[in-house]
Amino acid sequence: MENRTSGVKLGTKLIAGLGNPGIEYQFTPHNAGFLAIDRIAERCGVTVANRRNRALTATAKLAGYDVVLAKPETYMNLSGIAIRALAEDLEIDPLRDIIVLYDEVDLPLGAVRVRERGSSAGHNGAKSISGALGSDEWLRVRIGVSPEDAEVASRVRTRSAEYVLTPFRKKELAVLDEVLDRVAEAVEVMLKEGASAAMNRYNGRGEKPAASC
Repeated sequence: MENRTSGVKLGTKLIAGLGNPGIEYQFTPHNAGFLAIDRIAERCGVTVANRRNRALTATAKLAGYDVVLAKPETYMNLSGIAIRALAEDLEIDPLRDIIVLYDEVDLPLGAVRVRERGSSAGHNGAKSISGALGSDEWLRVRIGVSPEDAEVASRVRTRSAEYVLTPFRKKELAVLDEVLDRVAEAVEVMLKEGASAAMNRYNGRGEKPAASC
């Protein structure tokens, strides 16, 4: 059975990554969510390029589901506007059928945390989504972006707004590259087995990535 207004099959899942549009932000910590969506799209053989509800999107098959991959073009602080609009357009339950991927400065680069709910912890994108959905009970994957050195990380947290908009260094991108595969696999596990299974398997540094799609 298909949704008559959108042409998307019922049971569709929305996988959204948070970030800021623009080439200057592409490889910054704040765009880890965008980069994760691009990695999932690459593994599924699609390109996130269709404009829909103030987001770039692509449709794909993942873990037996029809999924819409999305990168909001609203800038980070207004991410919830695009997420809510997409959920309404797709006629899905935003508290059950959405997975949001975003950066977390309170976690070291290399760490992944799957959560079923939680506060924004100061993340403006997460805050915008909770406000737009009227709840903080939505599925998420938080991608650590803070330096591993505790002293440096402490300094970063006091200047987090500056840090998350500064491009990663080459060696940090090498770490992130592996993490993005792990995030992509965690999303697949969330779809196949549920959030609890993904939390058990991937919270922390987790396993090495396996094949997707």
